Amino acid sequence: MNQEMMELYKREKANPLGGCLPILIQIPVFISLYWVLLESVELRQAPWALWIKDLSSPDPYFVLPILMGISMLVQQWLNPQPLEDLQKKVMYALPVVFTFMFLWFPSGLVLYWVVQNVLSVAQQWQINRAIEASK
Repeated sequence: MNQEMMELYKREKANPLGGCLPILIQIPVFISLYWVLLESVELRQAPWALWIKDLSSPDPYFVLPILMGISMLVQQWLNPQPLEDLQKKVMYALPVVFTFMFLWFPSGLVLYWVVQNVLSVAQQWQINRAIEASK
């Protein structure tokens, strides 16, 4: 089975790790933003907008982490569904895990993740519309 998959990849000139590239590009940005928000003296107690008084501290009302979880779920619904049941369960469990994990992260980092998710949702929605229109 694995040999057949590798032959298919070679024949179609597909790279099985090609889908990892966007995430690998984002990881250094994510880590850098995390450390900047934690260590930057200028950001401490600097007001930003609405209920967020400090981008370097966690969201006091947990609005951003919940928005992040919702945007991740919407993104999962828009993406093509995996074939295996285990993959489906993992893909729907990740937003819940990330939401609880990000409750205590700096607000600026969660804001970055929310904006990234919203842009990904918009992109996938446009792709789905284009596919439907071409049918």
